[in-house]
Amino acid sequence: MDAMLYVVPVLIMAAAGFLGYRVVYRWLQIRGAWNSGLTAEGRCLKAYTTVHGGRNDTSVRTTLHHVYEFTTRDGVGIRFEEEGGPGTTVEGDIVTVHYAEGRTGVVATARPPRRGRQALAAAGILGFLCGIFVFCVGFMATVAVDLHS
Repeated sequence: MDAMLYVVPVLIMAAAGFLGYRVVYRWLQIRGAWNSGLTAEGRCLKAYTTVHGGRNDTSVRTTLHHVYEFTTRDGVGIRFEEEGGPGTTVEGDIVTVHYAEGRTGVVATARPPRRGRQALAAAGILGFLCGIFVFCVGFMATVAVDLHS
């Protein structure tokens, strides 16, 4: 039973570490697309929402999705989906797509460059995840001291 006092915090720390990795990875992808200097005219093919929650008196969260299509400078047609974005973008709208070509393919975004805002959001999420990590370490240290006294 004492092992659970270590296993659960380690699992929480692993989840926080993975989420931190995903936040940094996505931040670098979007920053790379903005900094590449490559832009194309794209078209919004579809805009839709997804709803999460609402069961057992939980709050409802709605996420806006857009599906875009554009052609790279090499003539390759790319279609991608992006969460968020302006609610005023509807099917058929023309947007500017920022994209970067890499070894793993094309990374694209239709969001306008807001480097400071994105960096601040990523830092806030990483700070929260670091707080969870530190709390788990402190919890395990406290448990270790209590078990050995």
